[in-house]
Amino acid sequence: MEEGRSSSSTDGNGLGEKKKKKVMVAIDESECSHYALEWALQNLVDTLANSDLCIFTVQPIADYSYLYASSFGAAPADLIKSFQENQQKFSLALLEKANGICSKYGIVAETVTEVGNPNEAICEAVEKLNIQLLVLGSHSRGALKRALLGSVSNYCAHNAKCPVLVVKRPA
Repeated sequence: MEEGRSSSSTDGNGLGEKKKKKVMVAIDESECSHYALEWALQNLVDTLANSDLCIFTVQPIADYSYLYASSFGAAPADLIKSFQENQQKFSLALLEKANGICSKYGIVAETVTEVGNPNEAICEAVEKLNIQLLVLGSHSRGALKRALLGSVSNYCAHNAKCPVLVVKRPA
């Protein structure tokens, strides 16, 4: 290694500038996820100062069976389209709220929303966006509820291709 050169990763232009790491905070409508975002902004100041922050939310795949049942077998296309648009508006409002929280700390975050199963969508986004740290809130469900309902944080802790920080809200 040449003198004066570091073995740290560079931006590829040979100037020796370090690439910024990427941190992702995955949120949903729960207070737990917004608590995790606030916690990260307060406690990971040094990490976030040298990183790009991504706020990520997932629009769950909708079950339209109740729309079909309520309209006796054939849900009008306009009703389904309206439902999908409302889900998208809700996701964008979540991201806007998260951006407001970030701005209180002087942080500008990239926002991303995907449609899918939250477990899989988060892990896929981690890989696709080259995330180095994933931060999630925990609903603090007991073992039985986790077994019945599943746990996004537990799934991501075992399947994400980066370190995962699960933030539990104090009782």
